[in-house]
Amino acid sequence: MTTTLTRPNSSLLKLSWPILLELLLQILVGNVDQLMISHYSQPAVAAIGNANQIINIVIILLTVTSTANTILLSQYLGARNNLKIAEICTVSLVLNALFSLMTSVVLLLFGKTLLQWLQVPVDILEEASLYLKIVGGGIILQGIYFSLVSSFLGFSYIEMTLVVSIIMNIFHVGSNYVLIFGMGAIPALGVLGVSISTNLSKFLGLVILLVLFFRYLKIELSWRYLKPFPWDSAKKILSIAVPSGAETLSYQLSQTFIMKIVNVFGLIVINTKIYVYIMAMFCYSYALAISAAMQIVMGYLIGEKNFGQVSITVWKAVGIATLITGLITTTLYFNSDIVFRIFTDNEEILKLGQQIFFIEIFLEIGRAVNIVMVRALQAAGDIKTPVTVGIGGMWFIAVFGAYTLGIVLNFGLVGVWIAMALDEIIRALIFIYRWQSGRWQQKILIN
Repeated sequence: MTTTLTRPNSSLLKLSWPILLELLLQILVGNVDQLMISHYSQPAVAAIGNANQIINIVIILLTVTSTANTILLSQYLGARNNLKIAEICTVSLVLNALFSLMTSVVLLLFGKTLLQWLQVPVDILEEASLYLKIVGGGIILQGIYFSLVSSFLGFSYIEMTLVVSIIMNIFHVGSNYVLIFGMGAIPALGVLGVSISTNLSKFLGLVILLVLFFRYLKIELSWRYLKPFPWDSAKKILSIAVPSGAETLSYQLSQTFIMKIVNVFGLIVINTKIYVYIMAMFCYSYALAISAAMQIVMGYLIGEKNFGQVSITVWKAVGIATLITGLITTTLYFNSDIVFRIFTDNEEILKLGQQIFFIEIFLEIGRAVNIVMVRALQAAGDIKTPVTVGIGGMWFIAVFGAYTLGIVLNFGLVGVWIAMALDEIIRALIFIYRWQSGRWQQKILIN
């Protein structure tokens, strides 16, 4: 049976820092491939970057179901309803496993077709296809991993997932070095090597996390929770996951269309976009961390029906996220030449990258507000607003604006970035108005 658990006593800031470190390590797992392969081959960077554009869509969709699990677990924990905990964890794991398995099959069978639609240059198509099929075929590992991580987050046992991420990254960097560049009897495998290394590190992380899950959380995962199938729990998970997934999918698809626009400009611009995107993830990582911590704290407070403190927590998270994100992005802008030289010495990329990073300052401040506000609305059960506003902004401002400014008006990558910045800022203002209206209080998920 599930062990009786009580509400952890963790503050917003105390929860956010281990989540931040875990997120940074997860980002490294995804981007260390491109960093290390950049010292092997510049075309390989573009190949992996394009493949990751598709893989990232799947990964972020998987995190949506996992986030729903965290939200519901924290609310049931706040309400001290331990009977639902094992059932929610089991259903979330099954849903993530099924979705990731189907996705793995699709990427194995149709990976190259997707890359051709993305208009990936012919000279990097084969390497991009190889990476997408191998890493995409291993998505099932990540689906189960995310589901387990979400349970640890629900109970505020974040340090354990942090330790697992550290181990994964150490192994990943080591195996990358051996398999990319070769060592002894092992030949230099380049993109093939980095693909194998990525899946091996994910498998290792999953095995360790399963051991920790059963040893410390002591949550019973059993088929008996699925007979008869708990449609009520599934509906609650999907009531968060499906609309949130639509918003997330819309964002990733819009970014894919923007990547398609960027691919028209050639390898220099493609790599500049990829390098800026890598650094951008570090810029908004703390906004992701504090918003995840905020969702956990909100779950406890909503479960306890302490709604006054909920709003205070949200505004505190917005203030901290925008401050830290703004400082990080501004610092990177003034040191962009040094940072870009980690990846390349190409003077065209260095110059263009600095121009893009000035716009990135405004984009990231808007994105920080969006990240926090969207997660706040999700945790409160106001799911439809982020979807409606998000889809409108992403396509009518970001994508259409990127095409108009980038191609029609010939501003290139600078025009693309201006359009994306406008999208983030406008959506941020709308979400602030929505939360201030107080309508979220009518959308609470549990009774």
